[in-house]
Amino acid sequence: MENKNKKSLSVLIGAAFLMATSAIGPGFLTQTGTFTGSLKASFGFVILISVILSAIVQLNVWRVLCVSGMRGQDVANKVLPGLGYVVAFLVVAGGLVFNIGNVGGGALGFNTLLGIPEIAGYFIAGGVAIVIFLMKNALNAMDTLTKILGGIMIVVIFVVIVIVRPPLGMALKETVMPTAPMNELGTAILTLLGGTVGGYITFSGAHRLIDAGITKKENLKEINKSSVMGIGIATIVRVFLFLAILGVVVETATSAAHTLDASNPAADAFRIGAGEIGYRFFGLVLLCAAITSIVGCAYTSVSFLKTFHKSIEKHENAFIIGFIAVSTVIMAFLGQPAVLLVLAGAVNGLILPITLGVCLIASKKKSIMGEDYKHPTWLLICGIVVVIASAYLGITTFGANLSQLL
Repeated sequence: MENKNKKSLSVLIGAAFLMATSAIGPGFLTQTGTFTGSLKASFGFVILISVILSAIVQLNVWRVLCVSGMRGQDVANKVLPGLGYVVAFLVVAGGLVFNIGNVGGGALGFNTLLGIPEIAGYFIAGGVAIVIFLMKNALNAMDTLTKILGGIMIVVIFVVIVIVRPPLGMALKETVMPTAPMNELGTAILTLLGGTVGGYITFSGAHRLIDAGITKKENLKEINKSSVMGIGIATIVRVFLFLAILGVVVETATSAAHTLDASNPAADAFRIGAGEIGYRFFGLVLLCAAITSIVGCAYTSVSFLKTFHKSIEKHENAFIIGFIAVSTVIMAFLGQPAVLLVLAGAVNGLILPITLGVCLIASKKKSIMGEDYKHPTWLLICGIVVVIASAYLGITTFGANLSQLL
């Protein structure tokens, strides 16, 4: 019994880290660097509000999926026959394109940390992720990898905070009373929301719990705990990264060159704040973020397909390996897939309101949730608010990006 409890706790923590490290990809680092550079300490307010909204999304989605015991695509098909196939296509297509970017981030991490040429870095990054799914107990290996690399990211960024000594008082004040314009804050909040729980990310941990059999109403306490833990880990990294970059932004604000390099703001901040060793530290953080995101993205994307055909479920690891291999080869041929990433970001913005909306509808259906389950009213109402806000952002962002591409 004790071993079973330890195993369950390990899976709960693993699911939380899988979700968090899936969110903490190369784009996460760039986002944080860009917004901290432009909003300064007011970015603390953006983090606070986005965390609250992300927790609402995650609690709604994880409760519905894990209590019902059904993955996202199966819930969608129960709500409206055929919708699950649409959701699966959107998630897998967006996941593939983001994974191409994650492989590129891994190559940049190897280059920054060890000076390895980017073309070799693509294949090394993809290869490391593939090794995980070649192991006999791949899911346990995935849990262990995300915990270790997630922990390394937190420790390394904390070391940089100690070096740059950010203005904590200013950060705390601006977190509750921001001075940046509200329209800029609103855009940043919704961008962070999509980057933290958009697309495949919020499903990653929930699907891991379903695969481990941690489902049904009797496990609701553990499901909620793992869900909140996932948001908490992503938040710790976001806050630490924000403080590390803020220290540099404030310190250099009076100099002639007070803006961060737009092409890689987080790396620039680490270099300015902690010198060459800071730049190497960033390479390590980027490498950890990319590898865990490759693993989480591939696992979750394939989990959206495996219930559609028994052969996919039977050979799940082979399909995950194939997903990573395709991402790696495309990245090697295309280099920086800027157009694909713009399209993926636009699609990702449309996925969140659809998937969250489906889960909210499902939460009120006894045929999905069971006769004795009652979804909290406050969580339902808050979820509806997030659906409306994220739908507005998704539509406007998609329109703007489409017009750019055309």
